[in-house]
Amino acid sequence: MINNNEMFLLKLGEVVLKGLNRHAFEDKLVNNVRRRLKSCGSFQVYIRQSTIYVEPTTDNCDMEAAYAACRQVFGIVSVARAVPCAKTMEAIVETAKTYLADEFAAAKSFKVESKRADKSYPMNSIQISQAVGGDLAELFPDVAVDVHNPDLTVYVEIREKYAYVHAPALPGAGGLPVGMGGHAVSLLSGGLDSPVSSWMMARRGVELEMVHFVSPPYTSQQAQDKVLELAHLLTAYCGRMIVHIVPFTEIQEEIRKNCPEEYFTLIMRRFMMRLAEAVAKKAGAKALITGESLGQVASQTMMALGVTEDVTTMPVLRPLIGMDKVEIIRIAREIGTYETSILPYEDCCTVFTPRHPCTRPNLEDVRKAEAALDVDGLVAKALAGESWVRVKP
Repeated sequence: MINNNEMFLLKLGEVVLKGLNRHAFEDKLVNNVRRRLKSCGSFQVYIRQSTIYVEPTTDNCDMEAAYAACRQVFGIVSVARAVPCAKTMEAIVETAKTYLADEFAAAKSFKVESKRADKSYPMNSIQISQAVGGDLAELFPDVAVDVHNPDLTVYVEIREKYAYVHAPALPGAGGLPVGMGGHAVSLLSGGLDSPVSSWMMARRGVELEMVHFVSPPYTSQQAQDKVLELAHLLTAYCGRMIVHIVPFTEIQEEIRKNCPEEYFTLIMRRFMMRLAEAVAKKAGAKALITGESLGQVASQTMMALGVTEDVTTMPVLRPLIGMDKVEIIRIAREIGTYETSILPYEDCCTVFTPRHPCTRPNLEDVRKAEAALDVDGLVAKALAGESWVRVKP
């Protein structure tokens, strides 16, 4: 029996290029889609011929929420709302007439594009388009046929069991399925950069955990809540995650008391990397992610980045390294983190900022300055005070 309810066709992106590993990527992607749709109702989700089919199994599914969720799953390049029908010209034309009636009412011109995934079907793609287009032109005489620049394109896909009719698909999130790119810990502050860098690495299939540093009373509860909200916004794309909250006040106060002012930020960043690496090792992660962009601030010059990275043996992934602020802001707006990132609650990165930070640091000089501190003791104490929050979509 054919289900005449609206459903979704999810097209795969670069997953189709994965050769012998392709099935593992497809399985992960289908599971990610199923997990994301749980809160939207009951759906049957399966894959055929490089397309994921999402079919509601009850009448009370939230189709709008499900549609939005599918477009945010990494690994999906486009999402189309479609209706299945029998693989006859009569059924296809009737479905297009009914399902796309509003689109035809608003259009002045149209064309039909067909895809024949079922190669045993007796008509080829051009013949299908001509037949369906001719019948629709008779049904909608006020809508002209325009194969070059139409207002409306009607898509017909002939697949294994049914034909599917839909209007143009909308872009999906692209990238690779989360979980196929490894496991990393991202240093999440309350600014614009770190949520964008986290999103970019999740888009490459990386499963994320977050670490955030707090410095009460210099930073407020509102600042911590802001970061948790940023993490919550990212779960729409990344799925559920853990945010590790690490106390940083004593470390910053000891740096201020014992180290040269021009090295405050560099030594602070070195402690953050040590702590993030410790959290990552405990979590089984294999890399760290930062929102650093070359030359954006004093601690992000090439020499400063080398000094910062000196204390970790893990790979440090910096997806924003060659981007400027305009590009970062554009992505932040697109993924929905911008408005939260600009809320005026400062994080610990702004505490005890030096008036004249060193931009061309010498590694040995920084190591000597840091030697005035009980590095191991401060790190151990901060880790002992760590707490964590599980954030869900």
